[in-house]
Amino acid sequence: MVGAGPVGLLLTALLQSVEGLSVRLYEKRREYTRTRMVQLAPYLVADSVESYRADSIDGDSVEAIFDPPELDEGLAFRQAIPSDLSTLLKSWVLGFCPLNSIEQSISDLIDSRGSDGVERTAGVVTAEDAMAMLQPGDVLIDSTGNRSLLRDHLVPGSRGADEGANTLNVRLEYALVITFLYGQPYDCNEYCKYYKNIENAHYKFIPMVHRTHYDGSVSHVTGIVNISADDYEAMPSRFDGEWLRGNVPGVAQSMDRFIDKIKQETPGEILGDLEIVRIPLDLYRARNATSRQLLTVGPIDHPFARSPVFLAGDSAIGSPYFQSISLGFECAIFLAGLIAQRDLPLRDMLDRYELHIYKQWLRVYMRSKMIKHNKDLFESLDDPLALLEKLHIY
Repeated sequence: MVGAGPVGLLLTALLQSVEGLSVRLYEKRREYTRTRMVQLAPYLVADSVESYRADSIDGDSVEAIFDPPELDEGLAFRQAIPSDLSTLLKSWVLGFCPLNSIEQSISDLIDSRGSDGVERTAGVVTAEDAMAMLQPGDVLIDSTGNRSLLRDHLVPGSRGADEGANTLNVRLEYALVITFLYGQPYDCNEYCKYYKNIENAHYKFIPMVHRTHYDGSVSHVTGIVNISADDYEAMPSRFDGEWLRGNVPGVAQSMDRFIDKIKQETPGEILGDLEIVRIPLDLYRARNATSRQLLTVGPIDHPFARSPVFLAGDSAIGSPYFQSISLGFECAIFLAGLIAQRDLPLRDMLDRYELHIYKQWLRVYMRSKMIKHNKDLFESLDDPLALLEKLHIY
């Protein structure tokens, strides 16, 4: 296991309890410093097929994409999660918590089970290191994130020389992700988003669904503001409200109007300053999520032609409009379920994982395109002609 972010740690904890397996976890660092707030999707702990597909956006897509036996199998994999890990997952779907708290909790769980079955090694691993360490009978899992260590090494003939050779990327837009703490409980639906932006002709702040959440008397509000490519190039990767007001006053004024209307409804104050990240919103997947092609066509001297490789989490697939940690956990649970079937032929394991990743990609692609389309319509609600241009009715 290369990569000890949340997905790598979850996979380690899942495989730790599988009889006959030992796990070597290679982690760049043992300190977890990412404090951004995350909330896991309820489908991760669904106890029935009906609750798994209970989603207002892609519930129908789940039923259309996955066959009933596939949904039943996924449910069985979730029900087989060890109780100590299942308890953690159920707590994380209830509300927001810092990402490093999730990482630390899983790490502590792995250590509390004893040293048997897991060997942890701190240090940077290169692609060449990963290839050299493989021995007969090994399975290599890359969970190193969106800048995957091994993704571009899974195409025959590339050996990682061609950046992006194994990646399909869809650029949806550029955006500012703006987060702030508000000293009162606060939530926001579509009506709220509209009326709080009604005076903002440009740069509408849109709180993300299920990401406006409060903990006690403090709300963690996260949302996005659509920006142009020129705006994106002119901004640093991270900045605060002071920089925003001095350099992009249009966005700052829109935020101030939005926040003032929050205060009119629920008297409170902003705690601290705005935290702002500018990002390209990309939807992507690995065209090959395993070393299946190399195992089939070689070259036979390639290390990945002898030992299977799997991409997990953001190494395999990533989505912009909702936290991909949930998608990564979903795929990790499925992969662990396959590996635990010790009598499952390797070719079947590779084929089933590839199919699962592809179907999850279809699900997340349709969901993301729907959200993007709805956002575009929302931003044109006060301009009927612009709105009609974006409607494709028939």
